Amino acid sequence: MWSYQHQHFQVHQIPALSDNYIYLIEAKASDVLAVIDPADASVVNQACASLGKSLTHILNTHHHWDHTDGNKALKQRWNCIVIGAAHDAARIPCIDIQVSEKIFPKIEGLDIQVLNVSGHTLGHIAYVINDALFCGDTLFGAGCGRLFEGSPAQMWQSLQKLAALPDDTKVYCAHEYTLPNLRFARDVDTDNSILHQRIHDDTQTRMKNQPTIPSSIGLEKATNPFLRPLDTVFIDTYGKTQHIDANALDVFTHLRQSKDRW
Repeated sequence: MWSYQHQHFQVHQIPALSDNYIYLIEAKASDVLAVIDPADASVVNQACASLGKSLTHILNTHHHWDHTDGNKALKQRWNCIVIGAAHDAARIPCIDIQVSEKIFPKIEGLDIQVLNVSGHTLGHIAYVINDALFCGDTLFGAGCGRLFEGSPAQMWQSLQKLAALPDDTKVYCAHEYTLPNLRFARDVDTDNSILHQRIHDDTQTRMKNQPTIPSSIGLEKATNPFLRPLDTVFIDTYGKTQHIDANALDVFTHLRQSKDRW
């Protein structure tokens, strides 16, 4: 477990399954201990025991089993409150409170904003807690989620919402996919010096068995190929190289399709 300090809370990062990350949010001004996307109840219970605190809330970003599989057991163990997207409530196990961009969860000691970020699934949401983004499978380190249910236009709109957050926002995504994503990024953004530095840095980090996550919105905008269509120079260069129309959506769509085949 790795821990990160924020002004009003602490984030505890727990590895789970083969490449998942589960996040415990420990509020500083209350007894709240919330978990984001509990893929495995047992590792969450172990972390709660280590912290000496009871689990109070579960926040799900989307319905996939590797984000919700611990819901039932954790609710039975702790009688905690399960929070998820109102427009996907039927697929969130044990949901108690339904949230949206207009209805935020009210949790003592935490200021939480909800963003609808469909694309990976139609019911996907992200949680912004001050300077921390918990984005599930929408945005990854140097990547983005596959489009299992949504369209490229929906995902591109969602990614633009996340990219509009302040550059110093910490990105807590749900999987350690960074190094393979960076290999793809290198193939499609060859002249990006910031990307080459990130490849070096994150490779060294993984060699030490440390997580590459959290990253930051600023770093993702500079190096993540799925946010690079925000840059007009990248759009023009990629469009000419791939012989496609030089607009952001077409470039993003081509990148996502290329990554699916890569």
